[in-house]
Parts: sequence; C-alpha cells; structure tokens
Amino acid sequence: MDKPMKSLTEVQHKELGITLFNRVWELMDKPERTPEEDDEMLHAAHASRYHWGASHPPAVNLARGEWQVSRVYCVLKRAEPALFHAQRSLDICLQNNIGDFDLAYGHEAMARAYQLAGDSIKTSQFLAEANEVAEKINDPEDKKILLQDLETIGRERTFRADH
Repeated sequence: MDKPMKSLTEVQHKELGITLFNRVWELMDKPERTPEEDDEMLHAAHASRYHWGASHPPAVNLARGEWQVSRVYCVLKRAEPALFHAQRSLDICLQNNIGDFDLAYGHEAMARAYQLAGDSIKTSQFLAEANEVAEKINDPEDKKILLQDLETIGRERTFRADH
C-alpha cells in the first residue's frame, strides 16, 4: 500500500474511515438519491476504505470496507467493480482466517455482484456458501441480519438474461 498522508494520525484516519462508512450507509438507505448523492456515496465508500487501511486496522475492517465498496457498486448497478471488491472482501477473509459473520458477507457480496452481472449459476453457488457459513454464526442478531440480506438477492433483477 502507498504511504498514507503524513498530516493525519492513525487515529484520525480511523475516525474518518468510520465517519465515511456511516455516511455511505445513510446514503444507501435513502429511498431516492440524486446523481450527486450517488457520486458522494461512491467516493465516500472508497475514501472510507482508504482511511481504514491507513489506520492499520485488523484485517476484518479491511474486509468490511471492501464489502461496502462492492455493495455501493451493486446499488449503482455496476457489476464489474462490484465483483472486484466482493472478491477482495472474500479473499481478505480467507487469507486471514476470518469466519462467521464477515466470511458469510464475503460470500453474500459475491452472490449479489454475480446476480447483477447476470450469472445465475455463480449467484446460486455463492448464496449456498453464504447460507452454509450463516449456520455457524453464533450471534442470533447477526445471523438474522445476514439471512435477511440474503433473501433480497433473489428478489433483485439482473441487467441481462440468466445464462
């Protein structure tokens, strides 16, 4: 990774990462966004991930940052970058032995991005893997949130016909 900006401390980078992460959620939760808000959401997601990385966080936070960037690209109907960041999230989990909730969301991100790309086979594969990991989630609230998100994948429309 490139050297982070010298003018900010690790604590400041972390605070910015958190603030931007939460701002992205506010924008994603809006029922209707302007094109300017879509731009803000996308740039804030990347900026959040950058600042998290500059604060030398545990790998789980990097996985979550990549997951959020992927989700934003899904919201914006941009399959290729959604797949790229979903794969990064999943890879970080696998390379760092991160399981449970975050691993399940790595698979969720892949399923959602493949659905957007119109690949029903890969969508089903990653949905199955996410559900399998979900069965091992200890926290009932985390499990409930994940399963609710997984249910939305089957209801979203793809851009092109399934193969």
